[in-house]
Amino acid sequence: MSSGQAGALFVHAHPDDESITNGVTMAACAEAGVPVTLVTCTLGEEGEVIPPALRHLAADRQDALGPHRAGELAAAMRALGVGDHRLLGGPGRWRDSGMLGSPPNDRPAAFLRAGLDEAGGLLAEVIAETRPSVLITYDPNGGYGHPDHVQAHRVAMRGAELAAARHGWRVPRILWNCVPKSEANRRLARLRARGPEPFAAVAALDDIPGVTADEEVALAVRGSAAQVAAKAAAMAAHATQIEVAGEGADARVFALSNGLAQPLWETEYYRTAPGAAPFPPGARDIFAGLRREV
Repeated sequence: MSSGQAGALFVHAHPDDESITNGVTMAACAEAGVPVTLVTCTLGEEGEVIPPALRHLAADRQDALGPHRAGELAAAMRALGVGDHRLLGGPGRWRDSGMLGSPPNDRPAAFLRAGLDEAGGLLAEVIAETRPSVLITYDPNGGYGHPDHVQAHRVAMRGAELAAARHGWRVPRILWNCVPKSEANRRLARLRARGPEPFAAVAALDDIPGVTADEEVALAVRGSAAQVAAKAAAMAAHATQIEVAGEGADARVFALSNGLAQPLWETEYYRTAPGAAPFPPGARDIFAGLRREV
């Protein structure tokens, strides 16, 4: 990966999504001196809190989880070497919508209610400022259907459109996070064979976000030991949301608040959005095949 490349912009719904999904890729960019910008759309105020000592922060108690998760996000970005992380519209502009069909959906400030031109316009300003050559976000289903993830996809795509129309910067390559179905099945089978320890059970295929047909995967970014260790540290920084088993590059499994063991992905996978610059054969990083002057 060349430090002469223009930067990468990652658009995510809540703190922790970026580390789980793109931690290796972000660490690789930072290691190479490539500019990285993370835009997070909410503070994840409706998240379920794992540590008993912190459950008073939850939305149904003190409703103080958002600021705490902002601190976790800052720690995660330090672990990955990323200095430019922003909240879309500023802290508290949009709130975590909760799961589809839950009461938080009805809050006026819920992110799922954000106007695409307003939220997309704010993202377009970030795009115009940072001029990324690669934008990474979720697929149209948001990976697993969470309304904020779906909305983040819509806002990212609309932001790219508005950046081109209003500011004259067309992002050359937009990528969507994914996991090839065959690899997800293989890794889950390995977890079942060895046992879910220290967790109670192993996740099912439907619990893995972004699973897609193998032939749709355009790129696999394989992390070095140092990059995987950075990703694991970033995930562990989101302690209210994630439990990581093992340390450093030896961390290979994690669980969310449901307690189900999932693979910690040392390789991260991407699909190309329609109209994105294609990858050349043998591509190994998100900038492969792009001209340096973009």
